[in-house]
Amino acid sequence: MDLSGRWRAATADDQLRRTAVGLYCDDSEWPEVQVPGHWRNEPTFADSDGPLLLRTHFELPEPSVDERAWVVLDGIFYQADIWFDGAYIGDPEGYFFPHSFDVSQLARLSTEHVLAVEVACSPHKSHRGRRNITGVFQQWDAADPTWNPGGLWRPVRIETTGTVRLDRLRVLCRDANEASAHLRLHGRLDSDAPRTVRIRTTVGGAVLSEVEQSLARGTNEVDWTLDIDNPQLWWPWSLGEQPLTTVQVDVVVDGEVSHTRVLRTGLREVSMQDWVWSINGERLFLKGANLAPTRLDIASVTPSEFRRDVELAREAGLDLLRVHGHISAPPLYEAADELGMLLWQDFPLQWSYARDVRRRAVTQATEAVFELGHHPSIITWCAHNEPTGAAIGLSSDKPTWRSAVRYVAGQQLPSWNKNILDGWVKRAFEKADETRPTTSHSGVMPHLPELGGSDSHLYFGWYHGDERDLAGFAATFPRMVRFVSEFGAQAVPNSAEFIDAGVWPTLDWEALETRFGLQRSVLERFVQPSSAYATFEQWRTATQRYQADLLRHHIETLRRLKYHPAGGFCLFMLNDASPSISWSILDHKRSPKLAYHAVTEACRPVIVVADRLPAAVSPGDPIALDVHVVNDLRTALEGATLRAHLRWSNGEHEWTFTGTVDADDVTRIATLQFVVPDAPGELWLDLTLEAEHVAATNRCQTQIVHTA
Repeated sequence: MDLSGRWRAATADDQLRRTAVGLYCDDSEWPEVQVPGHWRNEPTFADSDGPLLLRTHFELPEPSVDERAWVVLDGIFYQADIWFDGAYIGDPEGYFFPHSFDVSQLARLSTEHVLAVEVACSPHKSHRGRRNITGVFQQWDAADPTWNPGGLWRPVRIETTGTVRLDRLRVLCRDANEASAHLRLHGRLDSDAPRTVRIRTTVGGAVLSEVEQSLARGTNEVDWTLDIDNPQLWWPWSLGEQPLTTVQVDVVVDGEVSHTRVLRTGLREVSMQDWVWSINGERLFLKGANLAPTRLDIASVTPSEFRRDVELAREAGLDLLRVHGHISAPPLYEAADELGMLLWQDFPLQWSYARDVRRRAVTQATEAVFELGHHPSIITWCAHNEPTGAAIGLSSDKPTWRSAVRYVAGQQLPSWNKNILDGWVKRAFEKADETRPTTSHSGVMPHLPELGGSDSHLYFGWYHGDERDLAGFAATFPRMVRFVSEFGAQAVPNSAEFIDAGVWPTLDWEALETRFGLQRSVLERFVQPSSAYATFEQWRTATQRYQADLLRHHIETLRRLKYHPAGGFCLFMLNDASPSISWSILDHKRSPKLAYHAVTEACRPVIVVADRLPAAVSPGDPIALDVHVVNDLRTALEGATLRAHLRWSNGEHEWTFTGTVDADDVTRIATLQFVVPDAPGELWLDLTLEAEHVAATNRCQTQIVHTA
């Protein structure tokens, strides 16, 4: 029985907790809220941080002696206390997994019932000392920091089963090849009494296993395995097809099915060595982007909207989405499975947490594997994003030696979050799921005792240095570019109705910085101050051009380092979750910024790239540029022809090269050597690669500057 709809709600207090949780409270004058939903979407509670007491009335036939009734809440932001007909039944915590409670005895007392749920989601006032494991849904610099996601954001229902319920089911694919696939299953069964049951497992319509299992009263943890012959392997979209199969588990009691669960999975094997991933033994350089929540009010997102984000990533040539700092709703993962998009799944720990969160984080990490482990698209878990708060404080002022010292100290010195909490959460993931790699954290430099460090967040051209610094940094510190999971720059979106452009240039800069994410001082270090632009449109275009150039050149640099040492990248970020001036390449209405098109070009399967020309050159300067072709295809490009066309105001020069470009590799073609001509204006270099069924182009330019 689905209890979705309009519930009655009131701000919770001690008086209501005593008088308004049972059958006989008159709630007819209370305002209504939508379930599923967020209370902030209701006018009455638009500014509320809760807690709220929600009530609904319903009728339920009395369960028989061989039946059990359960209250199931699929998603709570973030904590709750629950009463069934005035009887207290539980205090669940955790937003992304279901919570269930046995109400069989209570349900037999009447057919008319009231469910009362007090929902709390305390606000985060800072990036430090957090207690809610809600990740980027609260107090994040890339979305509205005032948002409170509180509410029952997924359905609430009454479920009826037999005497044994399969409360949770975990399905993991450990090994897979063309000959066989190995599944590991784990069930959490709740029995009303000691008994023996049969657990029947059906895969793709065929019964592959049926075993007897003795159960104690209450919760029982049961493991079993399956081998599947001649499986159809699941592949990422750039390597193959995405066949999916259903796994059905029936719990049979005295010849009758007591409860059934069905999950859909794909058969594939994941491995990672030194930040290079392989799927089914096939190595793959990962081109990715960080995925923000589709919207902050995630309860309102439709399945087609989740799917559209995955489609837009695939259309840009990306193989990977990093589900950044949050766990999303089921339709996102279903879309990724169907479309062959790989997922890096963050656990929703973002920045710094209080010490009392450890036990809850460990429990919720285990629940994350129950909830998501069957999805073939997920290839890795990450326990914590930026436990050091890497970018906090770097956006307000021009960098100083003091801010640099604070940044390095935060990375190198031990901390409870980085050295204790993250290790516990990582071990919880590894205990629950041995089929995928898990990292302790993201954005942490090498430090004692973790000399290898983690993936890197390298904001050259934003928080650190100049956008041209990445190539030199990579040559000096190759370990830091094994996997760069964040880089980028902010740009003003096309969907800018939240900005009063009519008063340009006297915008409400304070609101844009505090409410809509603008890091104005950083932006004006790299794009001219806003006062230099005659119109809002000119300023917006300049910010988008800067973002597009930075992302294009960063991606080209990292792709040239394919496998030596780079295993891939994730730009920051794909989308906005709310109206923002942010690092996204798609705004909150999914209108593409110029960077979306630049990323699409830079992520094509075959690209041709030259060393970058200096920002300015002078007549007589000697120039030497290495030219590479990056080929992600699984076939070599035989008989490829590369033409390099150099031109200036009153002349030109052309080079032509022919040869073979290796499959899934980076091939150095030649070094272009020339002397800058004595000519006014710009110098242009156009590259064109042609091979059978493949063509790639690139262009770079610089300014010829005459000095006295």
